[in-house]
Amino acid sequence: MDISVFFTPSSVTIEEATAGRNRLQHKIVRFEADQFPDVSEGNLVIFGVEEERKSVFEAGCAQAPDAVRRQLYELYDFDDAVSIVDLGNIRAGEGYADTLFAVEQTVEHLIKKGAIPILIGGTQDLTVACYRGYGHLEQTVNLVTVDSLLDFGEPGEELSDRNYLNHIVLHNPNYLFNYSNIGQQRYLVDPELMRLMEKMYFDTVRLGVANENLWETEPVLRQADLVSVDLSCVRWSDLSATTHGGPNGLYAEQICQMARYAGLNDKLTSIGFYNYNPLLDKDGKGAELVAQVIWCFIDGYKDRKGDQPLGNREDFVKYTVHSEAHGHQLVFFKSEKSDRWWMDVPYPAGKKNKYERHHLVPCTYGDYQCATNDDIPDRWWKTYQKLT
Repeated sequence: MDISVFFTPSSVTIEEATAGRNRLQHKIVRFEADQFPDVSEGNLVIFGVEEERKSVFEAGCAQAPDAVRRQLYELYDFDDAVSIVDLGNIRAGEGYADTLFAVEQTVEHLIKKGAIPILIGGTQDLTVACYRGYGHLEQTVNLVTVDSLLDFGEPGEELSDRNYLNHIVLHNPNYLFNYSNIGQQRYLVDPELMRLMEKMYFDTVRLGVANENLWETEPVLRQADLVSVDLSCVRWSDLSATTHGGPNGLYAEQICQMARYAGLNDKLTSIGFYNYNPLLDKDGKGAELVAQVIWCFIDGYKDRKGDQPLGNREDFVKYTVHSEAHGHQLVFFKSEKSDRWWMDVPYPAGKKNKYERHHLVPCTYGDYQCATNDDIPDRWWKTYQKLT
């Protein structure tokens, strides 16, 4: 499909950015005039979506893509080679469904090309279109959101940025294997939703846990195929220009580090950043932070280790732990390239093709220690329940 029909060039010009040969403005291949960029395997592909009609908050997010670009282009380039393409913006369609279709087709096209979409919203309901973009890839996927809320809403409600998760979890056909959220604040989440997450064996990392040990977010991000970041997850003092920020949340440094964790994930094939509102950003510092978060994602991507233990395992150390109390044999793999850990979770015979991508679960050394103490790690147990 010719996705160029969906796009218009960004209004940001090179002259607007700070001069300097080593800045990203000279690295990124941009959609200019009638020259739509070619996309090939390994490209990081930036595109904006000027859509906000399903926001329950004030308008402004549709103007975010170019506000972020102005700051992103001014950041310095990377020492290592990394190919970045900017397709410009998908404008809001005549109808909301037209925008969703354009995003869905674009994401599917780019992933099939072996490129990685970096979407700048717009509002977070666009995550639904990104998810649908995986529908023809014949695989189940893992979704990770970074959000202070769990945006489920009520079944049957018209799609908005406050209930889009229902439209993913209840989507038919369903190709969601696992959903995880990082950063929810317990007093902002209905206890019924937390019980639902447990019942469906979904994962959550509370804000307090992330603040105590940010490394706990790394294996969650490492399992993702697609990541959706609600920038309102950052505390108001660090990023006030969002749709529904609050006094508590992640620090600026934390969201940057988490973006790098996501970039390092060899499995991840798309990421989106949503709910930044430039109309609330009087000094432009919010756009600077969002640009730096994207820069950190790219920095992680260029340092990918290629050490997923699905294929050749010669660069891995295997550890086997037998649980006397639970009657399971737990197998762990530690990468000699990155010191990262995985658990091998058994699955039923005959379902190898369906679950091949999911039985190796990212974990931490702490999960291995848990197993050596004759306890089953929570990550292992939830995955085992989904597989069986």
